[in-house]
Amino acid sequence: KALVSSGRTSILVSEEDEEAIFVEAPKRGRYCVVFDPLDGSSNIDCSVSIGTIFGIYMLKDGGEPTLDEVLQPGKNMLAAGYCMYGSSCTLVLSTGEGVNGFTLDPSLGEFILTHPDIKIPKKGKIYSVNEGNAKNWDGPTTKYVEKCKFPTDGSSSKSLRYIGSMVADVHRTLLYGGIFLYPADKKSPNGKLRVLYEVFPMSFL
Repeated sequence: KALVSSGRTSILVSEEDEEAIFVEAPKRGRYCVVFDPLDGSSNIDCSVSIGTIFGIYMLKDGGEPTLDEVLQPGKNMLAAGYCMYGSSCTLVLSTGEGVNGFTLDPSLGEFILTHPDIKIPKKGKIYSVNEGNAKNWDGPTTKYVEKCKFPTDGSSSKSLRYIGSMVADVHRTLLYGGIFLYPADKKSPNGKLRVLYEVFPMSFL
């Protein structure tokens, strides 16, 4: 409702809805918002951090908006980010000029810039993947994870950290470095992450 009433949006595409929402002409704007409203929802009952992932495109001028306007490459996004709900409410956002993190101040009801110009460390000691699916991985993925655990070059083993919420796992990776994986496997040969709502926005960041 907030996106529609803003007067800035034209098409809303949610991971939870089968059909796109087309904003009526009087309230229509120039932007398309794609989003996963509640990533990691299976973790709600155990109070693990969950979040919302979003990306924003600008529509072409003129004519009625169509789904073709939504199916654009990720590089065409104008902005993307996520909001993580945990011990604090954290918003991470990029409009194409760096990545910034904001924390909600409940007393003010506003987001305060707390993590300016986030840059992922060049090297990290953490790998994040659900090893419960290891029996279904392909050879290269299995080999890579084995090298993380048992390096052959004399370096220290990497530490496994996996929350099961993409927002939380990617957030930690952005701040501490390392790698997040959700590889395709025998059960899901095309992978399980949604390109439009999850992969494109996170890649933009």
